[in-house]
Amino acid sequence: MALAVRSMWDPFSSLIRQLDTDFDNLVRRSFGAGQGASFVPAADVVRDGEDVVVTLELPGVDVDKDVNVEVAEGRLLITGQRAEQTSKEEGGVLIRESRSGSFRREFALPEHVTADDIAADYDRGLLKIRIRGVSKPKVEPRKIQVRSLGGSTPAQVEGDVENK
Repeated sequence: MALAVRSMWDPFSSLIRQLDTDFDNLVRRSFGAGQGASFVPAADVVRDGEDVVVTLELPGVDVDKDVNVEVAEGRLLITGQRAEQTSKEEGGVLIRESRSGSFRREFALPEHVTADDIAADYDRGLLKIRIRGVSKPKVEPRKIQVRSLGGSTPAQVEGDVENK
């Protein structure tokens, strides 16, 4: 006995695919518009002793040519771009979820942190930026001695008030 397998037509499948595509395009336009960013790389910020390590996911990026890490106005600024990869597929559906284009991430830094305190490494798609000495300020607090410039002492002021 042979079983006949019939494929069922789903009237909603094409509608769902179209809604998914429309929603994806809306999100891309909303988050990328006005900022010149096509995607925002995921970032983890963790404390490691007195240091902080910022890790960005940047697979497929040529960090030597396309990534810039700098310190400006008390902020860690990471900018760059990921080139769009093109491919052709005939007779099938191609889904591309990886984003390409320019990106920008900024993180506030403590006042005492300078570019000399920062080191960056890239390995296997992860950009790791170590910010040394975040927890420990470089300038130790110091007490300032207040000098008297020869003005009245509190006892002299009280005596002057009582005499009047």
